[in-house]
Order: sequence, then structure tokens, then C-alpha cells
Amino acid sequence: MTATLDHRIATTTRPSVTRPTGSRVAAPARPPRPLGIPSPNKAPVKLGSARAGIHIATPQLHLSTKPAAVVLRAARLHGPVFRDAASGASGLSISTVNRQVSALLKVGLLRERADLAPAGAIGRPRLPFELNTAEFLTVGIHIGLKVTSITTHDLFHRVVGAIQIPTPIADSPEQTLTAIGLSAKRFLSRWQNKKVLWAGVALAGRVDKAGRVSHSRLGWQSAPVGEVLASVIGLPISVASHVEAMAAAELLLNPQAELLVDPGQEGGSFVYFYARETVGIAFTVGGSVYTPTAGPPEIGHFPVGRTELLDPHGTGRLEPTVSDTGIVDAAIAAGLTIESVEDVHQLAAEGNEISRAILDERARLLGKAVGLIADIFNPDHVVLGGQAFTDAPSTLPIVAQAVRETSVADRRDVRVSRSGATVQQQAAGAVSLDAIYSDPVEALARTA
Repeated sequence: MTATLDHRIATTTRPSVTRPTGSRVAAPARPPRPLGIPSPNKAPVKLGSARAGIHIATPQLHLSTKPAAVVLRAARLHGPVFRDAASGASGLSISTVNRQVSALLKVGLLRERADLAPAGAIGRPRLPFELNTAEFLTVGIHIGLKVTSITTHDLFHRVVGAIQIPTPIADSPEQTLTAIGLSAKRFLSRWQNKKVLWAGVALAGRVDKAGRVSHSRLGWQSAPVGEVLASVIGLPISVASHVEAMAAAELLLNPQAELLVDPGQEGGSFVYFYARETVGIAFTVGGSVYTPTAGPPEIGHFPVGRTELLDPHGTGRLEPTVSDTGIVDAAIAAGLTIESVEDVHQLAAEGNEISRAILDERARLLGKAVGLIADIFNPDHVVLGGQAFTDAPSTLPIVAQAVRETSVADRRDVRVSRSGATVQQQAAGAVSLDAIYSDPVEALARTA
């Protein structure tokens, strides 16, 4: 039995924050003001129509087969592309492609490239089209237990700018969310010449269709995440569980999954396993992320069995044992003078045996959990995401060995997420673009 680690991580350090040239990373959010009071810092960025009425969408988290979405995807994957080539790649008739291209040109999501027309070509069908990245952005917000990231994305799902702020601590979820929304609004004011189409929010916990979130670690019960952030930012919004959003981002980042033909026939399946401050899984099959009505699967309570250095408080549960906080607690209990999980990684890189042993033990426990989960779902692939994997590439062989020893399968294809250390940003971006990628003309109607 073998396991394969398709390792694409080149460094153990986290990437520097990307942002527009000359800009500064935003300071922590100011004390929140009551809802409805705009930030006085800067002139408002050009936003959509959600100020007139809040619109909260349920993310689809799939590769849409609607004709407009298929044509938009053809432009994203192959643009600049001619209409006949898009027809051949997608299986849509040339007349259908023509209609959808015309509609997408009208709303501005596509643009034609007259400069690339063949010599002597006559008529618009001989003009290639591509995504219009010059005019539009979306904003993604990933709310973590300790850190919240805010990113802007173009129509290719690329990060245009990003900041991180400490997740605000307040007396109520509404105050925390208001502070995050105001930080996002100030950040968006840097792009005065862009139209921001949509906001996407990804976070742990259970998300209902109204964008309300129950998050035990934050102490939230049906917190109005969608309503508060849409009100403060002034955009239509989508809210999703963050591990499901990460699986959706993996679909977008994996060219092999981006099938222009029916994704339900050839999309394959994978389990996405995430570990950082929380642990979680999502299952994707046929180009769609499975989103249970009752909420995402919970694995944080899984028993870990006997430990050596980890779990000094004796919880016996997976999440508090392998989380970043759990690593810090274990290091302190072992006598190390550290303040953060980054300190543990640094000591391990310098040869500290205790730090190495702690990270190795976490890798073994995570590998066992991955092996058990893989046996339950029996997917074509297992994708590992989160800094528990990407910040410790030297421990990945230990993860692979634990998967081999645990799983009953002869072989498990285990690989590291293409998102690497930017997984939280990519997840929020996938949610922010979900409505546009799923039904672009309808989404643009919400922002007119």
C-alpha cells in the first residue's frame, strides 16, 4: 500500500501580505459604531445596489452548467478565445455561445479583443473574447478565531490586495461583525476606479440559508453574519462554511477539475481535510461540493488516543490536540519559552528536538484521522489544506506514513492543496465569486 504526497509547498514561512503598491496594512478595527453609520475615513467605493436592499445568497459551490456560466468559464480558462473554439470546448452550440457572449458583453463581464482578430476577418464572431478584469472586483472575508483576512479578487479569482486584522473581540457578534465590515469598507476605498460586485464570507461553524452562523468556538448562535456585513459594506453577500469554501477554491485552482463538459460525468471526487486552529472536512464529487442541510461534518471531537507531548490538558479530542493553540500549549507544558506556533516552527527549524517531536506527533495524529476519513468516503483523491500541513512540509512524509498504516485501501492519492498558505484567502475569494460564476447575468442584475 502506498500513499502519494503531491507536495507543492516551497517554504515553511507564510507569504507576505499582498496589497496595492504604496498601501499600508490596515490597523486593527476601531471600536464598532452602531449599524448604519458609515465610516468617515474616505469617500465611498463604487459599490453595487445592496444598499437599497440587502441580498444574501446561498453559495452553490459547484461548476455551474448554465450556458452563461459555461461561456464565462471558457473565457476564464482559455481566453482570449474565439466563439467557435468555445463552442467546441464546451459542447454548446455556436448559436448558444453567440447568445451568451452577447449577454455577457452587455453586462460587461466579457470584452472583445479586436486587436487579436485574424487578418481579413469580417464580423464579430471572428473577434476573440476574454474576461473583463479591468473594471470589476469582489471582496472576500475569512473570519478566523484569532485573525480575519480581507481580500479583493479579480474575475480570475486572483488576489489583488489583502490585509489581516485581529478578529475583533466584542460584547456581541453584531459588534464584532460591524467592526470587520468597517475594516472591509475602508479597505475597498482603495479601489475608486473599480466596481466591487459581491462580498463573500467564509468561517467555521454552521451556516443557514439566511447567512446566520452558529460557531461554538466564537460563542455565536445564529449570528446574523450576512445581514450585518451586507448592511455595513453595502454589497450583496454570500456566506459559507470555510472548509466547504476551501474545497470550492480547490475546484477553481485545479485545471483538471475545471471541465467545460458536464462536470457531473467526469469531475471525480476528493475529500478536503483542513487543519489549523480548527479541523474539518468537505467532500466534492462531480464538480460540486456536498453541503449537508444540517451543516458541515464535525470531526473536532474525534478521539486521539494516547499522546506523548500533545494534549497536556487531557481533552482526548482531535481539534484541541492538533490545533495551533494545542501546539503552543504542548510546547509550554514541555518547558519551551514560546508565544506562538510560529515560534515552535522556528525552534524546530533550528534543530530543537522537543519542537520537532511535537510537530511530528501532530503529523501522525492528523495522518491517522485522514486515513480513517478517507476509508469512510473512499474518494479518488485526498487534499490536505491548512497551515498544519503547509507550514510544516518536513512532516508530510509522517502524514503519508500514518495514512498508509491506518487506511485499509491499497493506495491513497494524498496531495497538498494548491492554495498553499493562502488557503483562507482563496476560500473567501471562491465564495465572493460564487454567484457570478454560477449565474453571471443574474448576479450582475443584483449589482446594477
